[in-house]
Amino acid sequence: MQVQETSIPGVLILQFPVHRDERGFFQEAYRRDALREAGIDIDWPQDNLSVSARNVVRGLHYQIVRPQAKLVHVVHGAVFDVAVDIRKSSPTLGRHFEIELTAGDGTALYLPTGIAHGFVALAPMTTFFYKVSEPHYPPGERTILWNDPELCICWPIPPADAIVSEKDRRGVSLRSAEIFP
Repeated sequence: MQVQETSIPGVLILQFPVHRDERGFFQEAYRRDALREAGIDIDWPQDNLSVSARNVVRGLHYQIVRPQAKLVHVVHGAVFDVAVDIRKSSPTLGRHFEIELTAGDGTALYLPTGIAHGFVALAPMTTFFYKVSEPHYPPGERTILWNDPELCICWPIPPADAIVSEKDRRGVSLRSAEIFP
């Protein structure tokens, strides 16, 4: 596994080897020893799976109580993935990192606690898999508005085409959000 740092401290791009032949491909999606060598030593208590139609926007989500680190990758389809630093003590507070994740390319993204996360599905039936360091805790969940103009995220779809849940439509601006110390 190869590890690449991003413009946000702690957010890492992980590249797992993909072995292809005439049958398709094989890829390790999780490997504890390789992650430990990369400094990610977490006992992941919960795995999540979401399936989204094209243009579905999910996020920007985080848990202020029982915060979650995440290890994310795409099983089918593709996403435009966004990580927003919401750590008050971080030199990159309020900045975002974006990456396209595509099924079968071996790329995963590690998001430490203190990062708001979201994505838009770029293909029909996009299947997104992620491990979290803490179980889902509804009283602690928060949402930053996915299209907060102050974040300057260049989403690759027209806003009118975005399919957004009511919960995500009620997200708050980063300026109004609870952030991490």
